[in-house]
Amino acid sequence: MKQRGFVRAALAAFIGVLLLAACSSVHSPPGTETTVILLRHADRIPFKSDLNEKGIARARALPAAVADLDIDVIYSPDKKRNLDTVAPLIEERGIELRVIEVSNVAKRLVEENPGKTVMWVGNTDNLQTIYGQLGGDGRQPDKYGEIAIMQIYEDGPPKIEMRYFGPE
Repeated sequence: MKQRGFVRAALAAFIGVLLLAACSSVHSPPGTETTVILLRHADRIPFKSDLNEKGIARARALPAAVADLDIDVIYSPDKKRNLDTVAPLIEERGIELRVIEVSNVAKRLVEENPGKTVMWVGNTDNLQTIYGQLGGDGRQPDKYGEIAIMQIYEDGPPKIEMRYFGPE
């Protein structure tokens, strides 16, 4: 009898965790589909915030990698390497840049831009969290040159397309 009670309690706890995980995912507001583009800043000089030669080349390659996407706004933390990564894209297209603190990023990206296409240029320490909050599973785009294009729906999991930009 004790074992049956333990199994029920364990099952209830497991279901509670699943429900909590489902509720914590960020979804696009009703009637909208929001596209979120996640990428890590380009290659940098070790222990510095400046991009190295490969990073500069990668930043210059970013506009071509997302040429088919009509990006409405770019979000970034106030870090030189992140801002330098998207500078060629901003210069080429005149896209608005919003420099923000790294808190509630996933929620802000979707809620402030329902039905639009937004980009977050992040860092390894925040991409995993944001990717997961948007419903991504598997490995987030945390390598130099990786891009995750996430279609965020009002319910259900996102559709994710992975791309690459810049030199190998």
